[in-house]
Amino acid sequence: MTTKTVTIRNRAGIHARPAALIAQTANRFASEILIERDETRINAKSIMGIITMAASYNSSLTICASGADEKEAIDAIFALFENKFEEE
Repeated sequence: MTTKTVTIRNRAGIHARPAALIAQTANRFASEILIERDETRINAKSIMGIITMAASYNSSLTICASGADEKEAIDAIFALFENKFEEE
């Protein structure tokens, strides 16, 4: 299992558009990908699951992936957060 911690840097936090980008990216990989916030763990391939996390600006999340392409999956999702979902 590979994990990486990210901080939400876009001012609007995780709303519908970033959630869709995360899910679309996650669905390109075979690995199981989870996003954790506090005690909550959701499937990164689920748009609704991501939205229900209600992750706001400066929240820290942990991305966990397990499978054949786990490293590539984490790097791709991490890049979305680093680029602020291309919103700013």
